Amino acid sequence: MKQTIPLWEKYTLSIEEAAEYFRIGQSRIRQIVSENPNADFVLAVGNRTQIKRKQFEHFIDHANVV
Repeated sequence: MKQTIPLWEKYTLSIEEAAEYFRIGQSRIRQIVSENPNADFVLAVGNRTQIKRKQFEHFIDHANVV
């Protein structure tokens, strides 16, 4: 039986999970990542992009427009 970790407890989120958690479209999150490839909230795992949840929360907290 596979255990599921709630989104609010995960350290990193996939693009799809981040879109659901932050209520921002997947396209917009992908655009933010492409505009900020060296940001502290971006983690590249092979060819997958993961979003560090707390760092992205901090980014969103200080953004005026997303």
